[in-house]
Amino acid sequence: QVQLVESGGGLVQAGGSLRLSCAASGSFFSISTLGWHRQAPGKQRELVARIHSGGNTDYADSVKGRFTISRDNAKNTVYLQMNSLKPEDTAVYYCASQLVGSTYWGQGTQVTVSS
Repeated sequence: QVQLVESGGGLVQAGGSLRLSCAASGSFFSISTLGWHRQAPGKQRELVARIHSGGNTDYADSVKGRFTISRDNAKNTVYLQMNSLKPEDTAVYYCASQLVGSTYWGQGTQVTVSS
């Protein structure tokens, strides 16, 4: 059983920064692949960033150079540092944890970037 609790969303002006956190429960956090996804109104959910157990990361082209995903296995927490935010980053952001055969999702947190 894995539960994910997200925090850090909110309203920010374009060009600003925000850091999202996702705290997980469960026994196998350190070997899980963790990711952040987002869904804007009327659009499909998309992968924003992903970090594997070994530390390798993947980013959507739209956020490369602006967002950074990191993990703290001791705290069972994954972060998404978002800098130079743009209005098009506005979406509900979800964290996810993938283990063999299962993917777990957080409830989502709203990020709104005003122009």
